[in-house]
Amino acid sequence: MAPGTWAGARMPIPGNAEFAVYFLIELIFALIWIVADSVDTRQWVLYTTILTAFYILSRGIAKASRVLEQ
Repeated sequence: MAPGTWAGARMPIPGNAEFAVYFLIELIFALIWIVADSVDTRQWVLYTTILTAFYILSRGIAKASRVLEQ
């Protein structure tokens, strides 16, 4: 290794595409909630809670698939 170079692990880039999609869907939900009279706060909270639960579950499954068995 040449002097002045670093041989450590690279840090991952913050954020990911899945979070961007999640944020976009949340933004769409918020716009629907603001514009539509048929969607009240209770429905919006229910839909965003369900979406968040599935997002966290999917991230857990994705991380669990990368765990090496010992």
